[in-house]
Amino acid sequence: MAHKKGTGSTRNGRDSTSKRLGVKRYGGQVVKAGNILVRQRGTKFHPGSNVGIGNDDTLFALIDGVVAFERKGKSRQKVSVYATSNTAEPVAAES
Repeated sequence: MAHKKGTGSTRNGRDSTSKRLGVKRYGGQVVKAGNILVRQRGTKFHPGSNVGIGNDDTLFALIDGVVAFERKGKSRQKVSVYATSNTAEPVAAES
C-alpha cells in the first residue's frame, strides 16, 4: 500500500489562445471606413487602392465602398476598396 500520494501528470494541458487571423470581409462586401479587412502575420495580402496597413500587418478600409481582391503581379494578392455610387457624398437639395 502506498504511503505517499501520487501526483498528476503536468506535461500536457496547455495551449496558446488563437489569434483569430484571416479574411474578415470578402470580395463584393460593402464596408465602412475603418473596417478591418484582413488580420494577418506578414503581408500575405498587400494593400491596394483605399486600403491602409497597420503596424501588425492588418489591412483596413480607408473609405466606404466595396471590397475587391485582385492580383498584384504573378504571385501577390492585393485588397482594394472601391467607392460605389450610393456611398458618395449626398448633395444638398435645392429649395
